[in-house]
Amino acid sequence: MITRRTGLAALALSLGLLPGAALAQFPDKPIRLVVPYAPGGTTDIMARTLQEPLSKALGQPVVVDNKAGAAGAIGTAQVAHAASDGYTLVFGNNGPSAIVPLIQKDVGYDPIKDFAPVSLVSIAPMTLVVHPSVPASTVKELIAYAKAQPNGLEYGTAGAGSFGHLASELFAREAGLKLTHVPYKGQAPSTMGVLNGEVKMLLTTSSDTQDAAVRAGKLKLLGVSTARPSPLMPGAPTIGESLPGFEVNVWFGILAPAGTPAPVIDKLNAAIRQVLADPELQKKFMGYGCIATASTPQEFAAMIAAEIPKWKSVVESAKITVQ
Repeated sequence: MITRRTGLAALALSLGLLPGAALAQFPDKPIRLVVPYAPGGTTDIMARTLQEPLSKALGQPVVVDNKAGAAGAIGTAQVAHAASDGYTLVFGNNGPSAIVPLIQKDVGYDPIKDFAPVSLVSIAPMTLVVHPSVPASTVKELIAYAKAQPNGLEYGTAGAGSFGHLASELFAREAGLKLTHVPYKGQAPSTMGVLNGEVKMLLTTSSDTQDAAVRAGKLKLLGVSTARPSPLMPGAPTIGESLPGFEVNVWFGILAPAGTPAPVIDKLNAAIRQVLADPELQKKFMGYGCIATASTPQEFAAMIAAEIPKWKSVVESAKITVQ
């Protein structure tokens, strides 16, 4: 039976105003980390890499729970409506936290109002590659070549509304290019598309297949999307060197439901920072094509808040259809 007294206690806890045993003992039971994708993908692999060291840092088991569907929206929505006690978290990324709500109707959550960001976990650069038939060795030369083509240039993506689709449209807009979108059903098919010459350009996260093709001269790597040169792609210039201001990062991070008490968020953040500082874990992340990167909750919140209007403008200018 819920009494006025217990109701007030619950309200105080949700507002982070209860500094007693409930907060002091957190966590005192397993924590569920929802991965809003199927097992085996980059998000899932990183979450499982964090699972054991994070469990040790927190003193309680961290259980990875895959809840796939709707480009990450289903699992993310479940966490948005979970109890605000720190025991249910989501391992998110740009997709469900910034892009999916812009291109899908009724995702079941507000990416800003319904979450309390805990910490950034990693950043993955995107790479711009072209088929060898494209007579360009730099981004600047690619832009000049593309502008000279009467019918524009074809580029591939992992699908309509994917992060690569929006990033490519941002690149086209900033460079003043006419590009033709060719959507594939996933990253692997889009990589094969540029390898086979079906499309001439691909802006996506790196993969073993792509890296091997670059080394073999079957693809040309023109640049990375980060603001500074990436240790994952030694010697590769940034796209921003030829297109000032262009920066696109795929990020991954952990979020809690809105209303989770600040002391709980702080404990979770401290544990994540501790885990990400481990050189061995950093090395594993680099093997996944990602750079381990922690943040404060406030820094992570600001990053998400800045992403949404950025991608909203791309969705609107490129007339990407809302599904």
